[in-house]
Amino acid sequence: MHVELLYHTPDPERAIATAARLCYAPVGAAELMETMPEERVKSVLSTIMGSGHFSTLEHASYTFAVDGVSRALTHQLVRHRIASFNQQSQRYVKFSGELPVVKPESVAADPATSELFDEAIAKAQEAYRALLDAGVPAEDARYLLPNAAETKIVITMNVRELLHFFSLRCCNRAQWEIRDMAHRMLELARPTAPFIFADAGAPCVRGACPEGKMTCGNPYPRVEREQA
Repeated sequence: MHVELLYHTPDPERAIATAARLCYAPVGAAELMETMPEERVKSVLSTIMGSGHFSTLEHASYTFAVDGVSRALTHQLVRHRIASFNQQSQRYVKFSGELPVVKPESVAADPATSELFDEAIAKAQEAYRALLDAGVPAEDARYLLPNAAETKIVITMNVRELLHFFSLRCCNRAQWEIRDMAHRMLELARPTAPFIFADAGAPCVRGACPEGKMTCGNPYPRVEREQA
């Protein structure tokens, strides 16, 4: 898996604070963006994050490129509907040679299950190529491709949705592959907006686990957000 932060709103914390401050300022957003002191930016952000008035977080967005993940992961990912996605197409991209796949560690750890997995993938690849050779369109031959097939995807989310995404997918109860991706995305996002993403991640980093009897029982260390 490779995760790269392609682009984000320049100076996202200042952009968000500007949008929030505009509601109460006699001057325009452009002037606020240029002149608001850093301590005021942090004070506004502290109010936003503490009050739960998160609409202003939607004014900053992040775009990630993710390679080498499975279709099983992206089937989960696109359930996050307040986001934009562009994924490598199995309709237009024909896969020749060995199909790259993601093999779960629980499968790879046992030689017998690993071999069974490899055999099933090889049979699917062989049948896929046979259909293509027989003139079947790639958009129909792809019906044989497994959930394990690797894919590439571009993801764009605003900050509000990113925080929600991290809350769900950084949790230990999230599926292992998308959890790994979420943690990598958070590692890339946090340095760009350290105050906003200070306590981002699973809910247990901010307080009690909301999973009730379904809790993993192994919470992440608690993070205390610095106050302005």
